[in-house]
Amino acid sequence: MLELRKSDDRGLADHGWLQSRHSFSFAGYHDARYMGWGNLRVINEDRIAPGTGFGTHGHRDMEIISYVLSGSLAHKDTLGNVKAIPPGDVQRMSAGTGVRHSEFNHAPNDTTHFLQIWIEPDEAGVAPGYAQKSFADADKRGRLRLVASKDGAEGSVSMHADAALYAGLFDAGESAELALDAARKAYVHLVRGRLTVNGQVLQAGDALRVQGESRLTLSDGEDAEVLVFDLAP
Repeated sequence: MLELRKSDDRGLADHGWLQSRHSFSFAGYHDARYMGWGNLRVINEDRIAPGTGFGTHGHRDMEIISYVLSGSLAHKDTLGNVKAIPPGDVQRMSAGTGVRHSEFNHAPNDTTHFLQIWIEPDEAGVAPGYAQKSFADADKRGRLRLVASKDGAEGSVSMHADAALYAGLFDAGESAELALDAARKAYVHLVRGRLTVNGQVLQAGDALRVQGESRLTLSDGEDAEVLVFDLAP
């Protein structure tokens, strides 16, 4: 099963300082058909205006991944982490028993554009934690690079969830395949550009819900940046 969802069909929130597209039900956006997919619960495409951001707020029992597309995201939390997250970095915060943090765009003129991703953990009540790693474009060019996984395989960021996240960059003539367990679920989110996945043409912001497939084939990219999730059923 391949189910295409177009970018403009996502939820939209306009807070002035924040423009957000919701792939799944979140805050004031609710659609019973899109409550998550497997253990993937949230993909929010956020644009934060210069000099603004999310004030200190709390989370529990969620694996939260930030994937910055342009600009820089300033992160500060009650674990003592004060970090800048640039494009190419993958940040994971395990909320566990509870953590508070803020996210801010300190740039005077530039918008911060990033994806906020929530994945449900395997178990509740783990100790909060933080990890951040950089992945060069060259490592993602024409292939799917593992950037987050349960066991931190291949130098990826580890997380307390039965899931794997791959990132790839594709232009004309570049292609890749990913073997899937047909008993699991997968999710493809096209960050930018154009890409064909198993015969389906995706444009920026489009996504595919995948179930019962044994392989993904990615091809015909045009300035494409893509995230692929291997998820618990």
